[in-house]
Amino acid sequence: MKKKNFIFKKLFVFFTVVILLSACATNPLTGKRTMAFVSDSQLFPAAFAQYEEFLSENTVVTDTDEAEMVLRVGNKLAEASHKWLSSEGHPDYFDDYAWEFKLILDDTVNAWCMPGGKIVFYTGILPLTLNEDGLAVVMGHEIAHAVLNHSQQRMSAGILQQLGAVGLSIGLSGLSPEVQNAAMMAYGLGSQLGGMLPYSRAHENEADYYGLIITAIAGYDPEEAVPFWERMAAYGGVGVPEFLSTHPSNAARIRNLRNSLPEVKQKAAEIAYRF
Repeated sequence: MKKKNFIFKKLFVFFTVVILLSACATNPLTGKRTMAFVSDSQLFPAAFAQYEEFLSENTVVTDTDEAEMVLRVGNKLAEASHKWLSSEGHPDYFDDYAWEFKLILDDTVNAWCMPGGKIVFYTGILPLTLNEDGLAVVMGHEIAHAVLNHSQQRMSAGILQQLGAVGLSIGLSGLSPEVQNAAMMAYGLGSQLGGMLPYSRAHENEADYYGLIITAIAGYDPEEAVPFWERMAAYGGVGVPEFLSTHPSNAARIRNLRNSLPEVKQKAAEIAYRF
Protein backbone atom coordinates (compact mmCIF):
# COMPACT_ATOMS: atom_id res chain seq x y z
CA MET A 1 0.00 0.00 0.00
CA LYS A 2 2.81 2.45 0.93
CA LYS A 3 4.61 1.70 -2.32
CA LYS A 4 1.40 2.25 -4.29
CA ASN A 5 0.79 5.61 -2.56
CA PHE A 6 4.39 6.66 -3.24
CA ILE A 7 4.03 5.87 -6.96
CA PHE A 8 0.70 7.73 -7.09
CA LYS A 9 2.27 10.79 -5.44
CA LYS A 10 5.15 10.77 -7.92
CA LEU A 11 2.76 10.52 -10.86
CA PHE A 12 0.62 13.34 -9.49
CA VAL A 13 3.65 15.61 -9.12
CA PHE A 14 4.87 14.71 -12.62
CA PHE A 15 1.57 15.43 -14.35
CA THR A 16 1.05 18.61 -12.34
CA VAL A 17 4.45 19.92 -13.46
CA VAL A 18 3.66 19.00 -17.08
CA ILE A 19 0.39 20.92 -16.90
CA LEU A 20 2.02 23.98 -15.34
CA LEU A 21 4.80 24.10 -17.90
CA SER A 22 2.65 23.51 -20.97
CA ALA A 23 -0.51 25.49 -20.20
CA CYS A 24 0.75 29.07 -20.37
CA ALA A 25 0.21 32.00 -22.73
CA THR A 26 1.91 35.35 -23.23
CA ASN A 27 -0.36 38.38 -23.21
CA PRO A 28 0.68 40.91 -25.87
CA LEU A 29 -0.22 43.94 -23.73
CA THR A 30 1.70 43.02 -20.61
CA GLY A 31 4.29 40.65 -22.06
CA LYS A 32 3.64 38.39 -19.07
CA ARG A 33 3.36 34.60 -19.16
CA THR A 34 -0.01 33.70 -17.68
CA MET A 35 -1.82 30.49 -16.82
CA ALA A 36 -4.05 29.15 -19.60
CA PHE A 37 -5.36 25.76 -18.53
CA VAL A 38 -8.55 26.48 -20.51
CA SER A 39 -8.11 27.56 -24.14
CA ASP A 40 -10.02 30.40 -25.80
CA SER A 41 -11.52 27.85 -28.19
CA GLN A 42 -13.14 26.18 -25.16
CA LEU A 43 -13.88 29.31 -23.15
CA PHE A 44 -15.34 31.68 -25.75
CA PRO A 45 -18.20 29.52 -27.12
CA ALA A 46 -19.35 28.73 -23.58
CA ALA A 47 -19.21 32.42 -22.63
CA PHE A 48 -21.10 33.46 -25.77
CA ALA A 49 -23.86 30.96 -25.02
CA GLN A 50 -24.16 32.17 -21.42
CA TYR A 51 -24.29 35.76 -22.62
CA GLU A 52 -27.13 35.03 -25.02
CA GLU A 53 -29.00 33.20 -22.26
CA PHE A 54 -28.54 36.18 -19.93
CA LEU A 55 -29.83 38.60 -22.56
CA SER A 56 -32.90 36.43 -23.18
CA GLU A 57 -33.75 36.52 -19.47
CA ASN A 58 -33.32 40.28 -18.99
CA THR A 59 -34.60 43.49 -20.54
CA VAL A 60 -32.16 44.85 -23.10
CA VAL A 61 -32.50 48.59 -23.60
CA THR A 62 -32.38 49.69 -27.24
CA ASP A 63 -33.07 52.85 -29.24
CA THR A 64 -32.35 55.24 -26.39
CA ASP A 65 -29.59 57.83 -26.05
CA GLU A 66 -28.07 55.80 -23.20
CA ALA A 67 -28.08 52.54 -25.16
CA GLU A 68 -26.55 54.27 -28.18
CA MET A 69 -23.88 55.80 -25.93
CA VAL A 70 -22.94 52.40 -24.51
CA LEU A 71 -22.65 51.00 -28.03
CA ARG A 72 -20.73 54.02 -29.34
CA VAL A 73 -18.23 54.05 -26.49
CA GLY A 74 -17.78 50.28 -26.62
CA ASN A 75 -17.05 50.29 -30.33
CA LYS A 76 -14.59 53.18 -30.03
CA LEU A 77 -12.67 51.48 -27.24
CA ALA A 78 -12.68 48.11 -28.99
CA GLU A 79 -11.30 49.80 -32.10
CA ALA A 80 -8.62 51.50 -29.99
CA SER A 81 -7.66 48.09 -28.56
CA HIS A 82 -7.38 46.63 -32.06
CA LYS A 83 -5.20 49.52 -33.23
CA TRP A 84 -2.97 49.20 -30.17
CA LEU A 85 -2.33 45.50 -30.62
CA SER A 86 -1.90 45.87 -34.36
CA SER A 87 0.76 48.51 -33.73
CA GLU A 88 2.48 45.99 -31.43
CA GLY A 89 2.55 43.37 -34.17
CA HIS A 90 -0.55 41.39 -33.13
CA PRO A 91 -3.20 42.22 -35.76
CA ASP A 92 -4.84 38.79 -35.44
CA TYR A 93 -5.23 38.76 -31.66
CA PHE A 94 -8.96 39.55 -31.78
CA ASP A 95 -9.91 37.13 -34.54
CA ASP A 96 -11.98 34.99 -32.15
CA TYR A 97 -13.49 37.92 -30.25
CA ALA A 98 -17.08 38.97 -30.90
CA TRP A 99 -17.64 42.33 -29.23
CA GLU A 100 -21.12 43.17 -27.93
CA PHE A 101 -22.14 46.07 -25.72
CA LYS A 102 -25.60 45.84 -24.17
CA LEU A 103 -27.48 48.06 -21.73
CA ILE A 104 -29.74 46.17 -19.32
CA LEU A 105 -32.71 47.73 -17.53
CA ASP A 106 -31.76 47.09 -13.91
CA ASP A 107 -31.01 49.28 -10.87
CA THR A 108 -27.86 47.29 -10.11
CA VAL A 109 -24.82 49.57 -10.01
CA ASN A 110 -22.49 47.41 -12.07
CA ALA A 111 -21.01 46.50 -15.43
CA TRP A 112 -19.25 43.29 -16.40
CA CYS A 113 -17.47 41.50 -19.21
CA MET A 114 -17.44 37.89 -20.32
CA PRO A 115 -14.59 36.23 -22.22
CA GLY A 116 -14.37 37.16 -25.88
CA GLY A 117 -15.73 40.68 -25.48
CA LYS A 118 -19.34 40.29 -24.30
CA ILE A 119 -20.06 43.35 -22.12
CA VAL A 120 -23.09 44.41 -20.09
CA PHE A 121 -23.89 47.75 -18.48
CA TYR A 122 -26.80 48.09 -16.07
CA THR A 123 -28.87 51.28 -16.18
CA GLY A 124 -28.22 51.61 -12.44
CA ILE A 125 -24.59 52.60 -13.02
CA LEU A 126 -25.35 55.45 -15.44
CA PRO A 127 -26.12 58.08 -12.76
CA LEU A 128 -22.62 57.43 -11.38
CA THR A 129 -20.76 57.40 -14.70
CA LEU A 130 -22.52 60.76 -15.17
CA ASN A 131 -21.18 61.50 -18.67
CA GLU A 132 -19.64 59.80 -21.70
CA ASP A 133 -16.09 60.10 -20.37
CA GLY A 134 -17.14 58.49 -17.10
CA LEU A 135 -18.84 55.67 -18.97
CA ALA A 136 -15.69 55.26 -21.09
CA VAL A 137 -13.61 54.79 -17.93
CA VAL A 138 -15.82 51.88 -16.87
CA MET A 139 -15.99 50.50 -20.41
CA GLY A 140 -12.20 50.66 -20.70
CA HIS A 141 -11.87 48.66 -17.50
CA GLU A 142 -14.21 45.94 -18.79
CA ILE A 143 -12.58 45.81 -22.22
CA ALA A 144 -9.18 45.50 -20.53
CA HIS A 145 -10.45 42.45 -18.63
CA ALA A 146 -11.35 40.89 -21.98
CA VAL A 147 -8.11 41.84 -23.74
CA LEU A 148 -5.99 40.66 -20.81
CA ASN A 149 -7.91 37.36 -20.72
CA HIS A 150 -8.49 37.59 -16.98
CA SER A 151 -11.34 35.09 -16.99
CA GLN A 152 -9.04 32.46 -18.46
CA GLN A 153 -6.44 33.19 -15.79
CA ARG A 154 -8.94 33.08 -12.92
CA MET A 155 -10.34 29.76 -14.13
CA SER A 156 -6.79 28.43 -14.40
CA ALA A 157 -6.03 29.63 -10.88
CA GLY A 158 -9.14 27.81 -9.66
CA ILE A 159 -7.92 24.62 -11.31
CA LEU A 160 -4.52 25.09 -9.69
CA GLN A 161 -6.21 25.58 -6.31
CA GLN A 162 -8.08 22.31 -6.82
CA LEU A 163 -4.88 20.53 -7.82
CA GLY A 164 -3.29 21.79 -4.62
CA ALA A 165 -6.18 20.39 -2.61
CA VAL A 166 -5.84 17.01 -4.33
CA GLY A 167 -2.10 16.99 -3.73
CA LEU A 168 -2.58 17.88 -0.07
CA SER A 169 -5.18 15.16 0.31
CA ILE A 170 -2.73 12.63 -1.14
CA GLY A 171 0.02 13.85 1.16
CA LEU A 172 -2.23 13.54 4.21
CA SER A 173 -3.35 10.00 3.45
CA GLY A 174 -2.74 7.76 6.42
CA LEU A 175 -3.28 10.51 9.00
CA SER A 176 -6.33 10.69 11.21
CA PRO A 177 -9.56 12.15 9.76
CA GLU A 178 -9.38 15.00 12.28
CA VAL A 179 -5.91 16.04 11.12
CA GLN A 180 -6.91 15.74 7.47
CA ASN A 181 -10.03 17.86 7.95
CA ALA A 182 -8.15 20.55 9.86
CA ALA A 183 -5.39 20.69 7.24
CA MET A 184 -7.85 20.87 4.35
CA MET A 185 -9.81 23.68 6.05
CA ALA A 186 -6.58 25.58 6.65
CA TYR A 187 -5.56 25.08 3.03
CA GLY A 188 -8.94 26.29 1.75
CA LEU A 189 -8.83 29.45 3.86
CA GLY A 190 -5.16 30.10 3.20
CA SER A 191 -5.37 29.59 -0.56
CA GLN A 192 -8.39 31.90 -0.71
CA LEU A 193 -7.03 34.75 1.42
CA GLY A 194 -3.41 34.36 0.36
CA GLY A 195 -3.91 33.33 -3.26
CA MET A 196 -7.24 33.69 -5.03
CA LEU A 197 -8.37 37.02 -3.54
CA PRO A 198 -5.03 38.84 -4.00
CA TYR A 199 -4.89 37.40 -7.53
CA SER A 200 -8.32 38.83 -8.30
CA ARG A 201 -7.40 42.23 -6.83
CA ALA A 202 -4.25 42.28 -8.97
CA HIS A 203 -6.45 41.71 -12.03
CA GLU A 204 -8.66 44.63 -11.04
CA ASN A 205 -5.66 46.92 -10.70
CA GLU A 206 -4.29 45.70 -14.02
CA ALA A 207 -7.64 46.30 -15.75
CA ASP A 208 -7.79 49.79 -14.24
CA TYR A 209 -4.36 50.67 -15.60
CA TYR A 210 -4.65 49.20 -19.09
CA GLY A 211 -8.29 50.24 -19.32
CA LEU A 212 -7.33 53.86 -18.80
CA ILE A 213 -4.73 53.62 -21.55
CA ILE A 214 -7.37 52.21 -23.93
CA THR A 215 -9.78 54.96 -22.82
CA ALA A 216 -7.21 57.65 -23.57
CA ILE A 217 -6.23 56.14 -26.93
CA ALA A 218 -9.91 56.26 -27.92
CA GLY A 219 -9.97 60.01 -27.22
CA TYR A 220 -11.73 60.02 -23.85
CA ASP A 221 -10.49 61.74 -20.70
CA PRO A 222 -8.83 59.27 -18.28
CA GLU A 223 -8.96 61.96 -15.57
CA GLU A 224 -12.64 61.04 -15.16
CA ALA A 225 -11.57 57.84 -13.41
CA VAL A 226 -10.90 59.57 -10.09
CA PRO A 227 -14.22 61.44 -9.74
CA PHE A 228 -16.11 58.35 -10.92
CA TRP A 229 -14.58 56.18 -8.20
CA GLU A 230 -15.13 58.93 -5.66
CA ARG A 231 -18.81 58.81 -6.54
CA MET A 232 -18.73 55.01 -6.28
CA ALA A 233 -17.10 55.25 -2.86
CA ALA A 234 -19.75 57.69 -1.65
CA TYR A 235 -22.50 55.43 -3.00
CA GLY A 236 -21.14 52.18 -1.67
CA GLY A 237 -20.08 53.21 1.83
CA VAL A 238 -17.32 51.46 3.74
CA GLY A 239 -17.68 47.95 2.31
CA VAL A 240 -15.80 44.84 3.39
CA PRO A 241 -12.07 44.96 4.29
CA GLU A 242 -9.85 44.77 1.21
CA PHE A 243 -8.18 41.48 2.22
CA LEU A 244 -11.59 39.79 2.17
CA SER A 245 -12.60 41.22 -1.20
CA THR A 246 -12.03 40.37 -4.84
CA HIS A 247 -11.60 44.11 -5.51
CA PRO A 248 -9.25 46.78 -4.14
CA SER A 249 -10.75 49.15 -1.59
CA ASN A 250 -12.17 52.35 -3.06
CA ALA A 251 -9.49 54.40 -1.31
CA ALA A 252 -6.67 52.23 -2.68
CA ARG A 253 -8.21 52.26 -6.13
CA ILE A 254 -8.55 56.05 -6.22
CA ARG A 255 -4.97 56.47 -5.00
CA ASN A 256 -3.62 54.04 -7.61
CA LEU A 257 -5.60 55.65 -10.41
CA ARG A 258 -4.49 59.16 -9.46
CA ASN A 259 -0.85 58.08 -9.27
CA SER A 260 -0.99 56.28 -12.62
CA LEU A 261 -2.60 59.09 -14.64
CA PRO A 262 0.63 60.84 -15.78
CA GLU A 263 2.10 57.53 -17.00
CA VAL A 264 -1.21 56.51 -18.59
CA LYS A 265 -1.49 59.71 -20.61
CA GLN A 266 2.12 59.57 -21.73
CA LYS A 267 1.88 55.92 -22.78
CA ALA A 268 -1.45 56.52 -24.59
CA ALA A 269 0.09 59.41 -26.53
CA GLU A 270 3.07 57.27 -27.54
CA ILE A 271 0.83 54.44 -28.71
CA ALA A 272 -1.61 56.71 -30.60
CA TYR A 273 1.35 58.35 -32.39
CA ARG A 274 2.09 55.01 -34.08
CA PHE A 275 -1.35 54.75 -35.72
